[in-house]
Amino acid sequence: MDYVSALLPPAVMAVFFIGVIRVIVKTQGGANKAKEDAVVDATLARAEGARQASPHPKA
Repeated sequence: MDYVSALLPPAVMAVFFIGVIRVIVKTQGGANKAKEDAVVDATLARAEGARQASPHPKA
């Protein structure tokens, strides 16, 4: 019975990992893709603008 208790945690983690991967794959694209891309682009533009606006001396 020791082998059952030794194999159970990896099996549970494998099932959980497969479930997470399936959720990630299923949520890629679709109706919200354009909205998500716009949010990411706006965040990157804001970060780039803040980086250029903040003066810090380069040594």
